[in-house]
Amino acid sequence: MQSHVRMLAILDLFDERSLTWTVDEIHARLGYTRSTLYRYLKVLTDAGFLTSLPGLGYTLGPRIVELDYKMRASDPLIQAAAPVMAELVADIPGVALLCRIYRQKVLCVHQESSNAGIRSTYERGRARPLLRGAASLAILASLPNHQIGRLYKAMPEEFAAAGLGSDLAAVRSALKVHRQAGHVVSFGQVSGGVMGVAAPLFDARPEVIGSLNLTVADTSGNRHRLEAMIAQVSFCARVVNKALARGT
Repeated sequence: MQSHVRMLAILDLFDERSLTWTVDEIHARLGYTRSTLYRYLKVLTDAGFLTSLPGLGYTLGPRIVELDYKMRASDPLIQAAAPVMAELVADIPGVALLCRIYRQKVLCVHQESSNAGIRSTYERGRARPLLRGAASLAILASLPNHQIGRLYKAMPEEFAAAGLGSDLAAVRSALKVHRQAGHVVSFGQVSGGVMGVAAPLFDARPEVIGSLNLTVADTSGNRHRLEAMIAQVSFCARVVNKALARGT
């Protein structure tokens, strides 16, 4: 493994369950020599990616926040989708989520909400599994068959547990239904009491890069308006896709 990859592996240790790490804990987890580990930690700390807290260990540093601001200000996907999402939740009370595929998970990169009395815990920066929820399945269904095959080979049990099929042929058949529909609807798959409608987003190639999702309360009124919500989410996704295709 190249040295820069080994160094970046330190950053991958930080997640919602483990936000602070001591040198001993990092050494035990990654197995680097102490001299190498201290060198990597110094580089990451000097660059602002990590901060050393006396008596606690290392945590993520201020450079992460700075880069997050720059991403929000410059990401073409966010720039194209944010106004559309604001209009969406103004028309339909709920929470609009903009998601991107990242490794083998889906990451929320922007959120717009109305005063609908519901709050999504799927906030900016939080990841969710690729196999559960409308926002994730809209992306998964739009991936090329060879990528779906690789994902299934890596985690067949997870596909079966998500109700997507017990073999690759069944998985591809289930996802084809979502892909041909152009949207995905889910009920309480991630959070109870809510329903989600999502449509995939594509870059100029076009390759799927994310999804636009609307989360609303799971009420009889919203179920009655489901077809209208699907049409509006799908329309908003097409607006974003056209903007990305134009490079604006």
